[in-house]
Amino acid sequence: MTKSSPPPVESAFTLMEVLVVIAIIIGLAAILIPSLNSALESAKATKDLSNLRQIGALMQSYLNDKDQVLPATATWTGTTATPVLYPKYVGSRRIFQSPFDKRPALETDLAAPVSYSINTNMYVASPGISGNFLKIVSPTMTFFMAPKYTGNPGNASSWAGTATSAPDLPVGAPAEGRGTHRNGQKINVLFCDWHTETLTFGPAGTAGTFQDSTTDPLGKKHWDPTQ
Repeated sequence: MTKSSPPPVESAFTLMEVLVVIAIIIGLAAILIPSLNSALESAKATKDLSNLRQIGALMQSYLNDKDQVLPATATWTGTTATPVLYPKYVGSRRIFQSPFDKRPALETDLAAPVSYSINTNMYVASPGISGNFLKIVSPTMTFFMAPKYTGNPGNASSWAGTATSAPDLPVGAPAEGRGTHRNGQKINVLFCDWHTETLTFGPAGTAGTFQDSTTDPLGKKHWDPTQ
């Protein structure tokens, strides 16, 4: 009579092996998650710059049609009832919302989010240009538009601009507590010659930062279109 071979013994993972695998997974996650977050933030910053460039192109077309006179500041984006950039020059409001703005995207006239605002000095008589774009002295150095929020841009409640109420970008942007990206150190800006740059956010006393509005000549040229 032939003896049958004993059934194979199935080996199981030991507790130590399971703990080692878990430790490896945690270690890989600790390495990969920051890299993933950095890549996502970089993608948002690139999209933010793209939005500003597209708005610059639309605004240039608008100014060419309007003898270089800026639209009313509170409604520069426009609505279906009162066309400005929308819907005459662009069919969607999506480019008016920064990817750093966490509010839900909408296309309605009243509630559509608008994340970008125009330098308030573009509208005042002094030291501004009263809406006449031809009076800008240094367009390559003067801020035209940037993201507008209050405090920390990571909070959805910090963004308040809409299609019917796009607030001005105050000189030096004092209500903005930090930049939009790079741990609050950077912010994207559209200049009056329609080029975009990523600038260091602050501090206000450092020449050339976004918050600097007083150093001569750089800070003054950034915010004052008559400089």
